[in-house]
Amino acid sequence: MTTLVHLSDIHFGRDVDLIQVGVLESLIPTLGPTAVVISGDLTQRARHGELQRALAFVETLRRTVPVHVVPGNHDVQWWETPLGILGRDRLYAKYRQYFGAELSPRTELPGVVIESALTSHGVAFGSLTWKFWRDTAVKGHLPAAEVARAAARFAAVPADVLRVLVLHHNVLRGEISRRMGLARWRAAQAALAASGADLILCGHDHQESIGTLGGVAVSTASTHTGRTRGHRPSAFNLIEATAADLSIRHFAWDRAARRFEPQAPTRIPRRPR
Repeated sequence: MTTLVHLSDIHFGRDVDLIQVGVLESLIPTLGPTAVVISGDLTQRARHGELQRALAFVETLRRTVPVHVVPGNHDVQWWETPLGILGRDRLYAKYRQYFGAELSPRTELPGVVIESALTSHGVAFGSLTWKFWRDTAVKGHLPAAEVARAAARFAAVPADVLRVLVLHHNVLRGEISRRMGLARWRAAQAALAASGADLILCGHDHQESIGTLGGVAVSTASTHTGRTRGHRPSAFNLIEATAADLSIRHFAWDRAARRFEPQAPTRIPRRPR
């Protein structure tokens, strides 16, 4: 069985809940994960101190388990080069300094391949919507090349390997926010459903959810701040994959007890190959 811990939107900086972070550092190794996936927004403003604390958290986890990380919109220095007027390198300069040059990393472990699709592009033409006053630097977009690369790699692995695709922006509509994370979301959903992934991991909406997209399981993790949708408890997700199905379970934060409580799992059949 493959076991993944899925975190998102930790937001080191002004809003992070450091009590939760400390509990995560102690709890995650006891869950025996094959890997930990963090689907973006490690920081609040991509400041050096925030990135340094985020890296320390990741390195603490890496002492016992592989960690797969992608950037979120808060990890991008969009103000340095809006609409790419000074090139794209400035967007990710600080993030790359701490987490490496690859923005769409790949992790291959026994029984699982984890691919990434970069959706955090700052203020970019592909991410603009007619609600620019609300969506600028918040919405993401999914370039066709990002999905094509992941799909090609998925096609090359054995049929029994779990295929996981990680991106930052939520691909299903938020239950409370009623918002999609991606501009041109219909085309993005179609591409993701056809990517060959068994499981999509995302965040951004600050509300946990479990769903499907064209038969593909979708795990959306919450945030580890006080800025959850509807003042819900923060939550991360635990995914257990067998040959037959995926079990996705929320671990919800109990503020009074200062611990994460496991919720009832949702089981989603794996698509046949």
